Amino acid sequence: MLESLKDKTGASKLQHPLVITVIIIVTVALGFVIGKGGIKIAIALIVLVPFLIFLNRLFVHPVIGIYSIMFMAFTAIGLTRYIRGIPLGLSIDGLLVLTIVAVFFRNFFDKIDFKLLNRDIVYLVIIWFAYSVLEFFNPLALSRTAWFYAMRGVSLYPLLIIPLALLIFTRLRHLYGFLIFWAVFSLLATLKGLQQKYIGLDYAEQYWLNTIGYITHIINGKLRIFSFFSDAGQFGAAQGAAGIVFAGIASAMKGWKNKIFFWIVSIMSLWGMMLSGTRGAMIVPALGGITYVILSKRTRVIIMGGITLVLLYLFFAYTYIGDSNYTIARMRTAFHPETDASYQVRLKNRQILKTYLADKPFGGGIGAAGNWGQRFSPQGFLANVATDSWYVQIWAEQGRVGLILHLFILMYIVLKSFFLIMARVKAKELSNVLGALLGGYVGIIGAAYGNGVLGQMPTGVLLYLSWVFLFSAQQLEREYNARLALGVSPWSFAVKD
Repeated sequence: MLESLKDKTGASKLQHPLVITVIIIVTVALGFVIGKGGIKIAIALIVLVPFLIFLNRLFVHPVIGIYSIMFMAFTAIGLTRYIRGIPLGLSIDGLLVLTIVAVFFRNFFDKIDFKLLNRDIVYLVIIWFAYSVLEFFNPLALSRTAWFYAMRGVSLYPLLIIPLALLIFTRLRHLYGFLIFWAVFSLLATLKGLQQKYIGLDYAEQYWLNTIGYITHIINGKLRIFSFFSDAGQFGAAQGAAGIVFAGIASAMKGWKNKIFFWIVSIMSLWGMMLSGTRGAMIVPALGGITYVILSKRTRVIIMGGITLVLLYLFFAYTYIGDSNYTIARMRTAFHPETDASYQVRLKNRQILKTYLADKPFGGGIGAAGNWGQRFSPQGFLANVATDSWYVQIWAEQGRVGLILHLFILMYIVLKSFFLIMARVKAKELSNVLGALLGGYVGIIGAAYGNGVLGQMPTGVLLYLSWVFLFSAQQLEREYNARLALGVSPWSFAVKD
């Protein structure tokens, strides 16, 4: 019977008695299971099929895991407004584990090239994670559960994502795919923001605004746009970074299709930044632009970029043009912090923390401040003092020792990347693309002074992957030159290797 089934092809197999019998048995079994379990079991079985297909593709192509992590980094928090009660943020953890397993299965019969992990960036994130582990034993910590949740974004994600990406994102096509993916979601983010501003919020967004977001997202009766991000601050900073990154790529990358696409994304992303009403986000394109202009090593770009930045500064700092527009007027207040009440409150809070942390070199424990502190240890001192800044939160939770270590790692990455782009990468196009990535990173470093954006999603994941490409600059250049020698576009997906 099995032999006769093997000989059949196509739809004729469905007419075989054995196949019909199996279908009947499976159908009856599924009907019995759904009848007993109800709608939840039915939905679970429906979801199971695409999940199994996803697992199959993931174990064949682990790169799918990285893109899936990026997808959830962009959408998970936004989806929680529609799907309540499910910790979708943990989906990133699950995808990381699955992708790591997929890498080992994919290379089951081949030796994994662990030499790719012998890089200073890997050792730095290991050191930072080790310090976070020691913070688990901080005697001042009030909640170990808060440590588990909070340390993920602080140190666990870079520890897992960076080595994983070094093993998977090894070619120019991966860099190009990363840029396309980031660009598409940045474009979608602004379009979602435009829908919120000009059409209105949907039911889930309105519920979130009414119950949680109204305190920070309704200013003087005006809505601060948050798109599908956690809040307007994250939306503004992320779009500011995308704006400067894709402006640099559009000016550097060859091919009119690339230029048009990335210029559109850049302009739309900067528009999204303005919609967010996040004044601190303005530092992202400013610092990022300065960084890119220096790294470009092109006189025309340096002159034009310098003139543009000076004119923008003069426009916001010394004129009142456009003050009738709420967005421009709010952005202008970032250049006059002495008149801003919220900025004065931040200074006061930092003075309070300075006094409290004077004799606490290791801080109050990871998860003691911010949202995690309010959730797990609301009675704690740090949970009741707003940190606002990413660096202030690191300082509050991990002390001056942790802050110094963290700043050292961040600046080492900047300086090492700067050196590689300026002194090692000779291919101008590739050098400028990497310079745009570094510009976006430097801009986020600046924005993190005023908002806790650096380790949040999706910015954190985008930065960690950017670090991977920056530290792989020389490896990417060798492939870049090899492709040019073959007369093949460096950014082609069609090249087989």
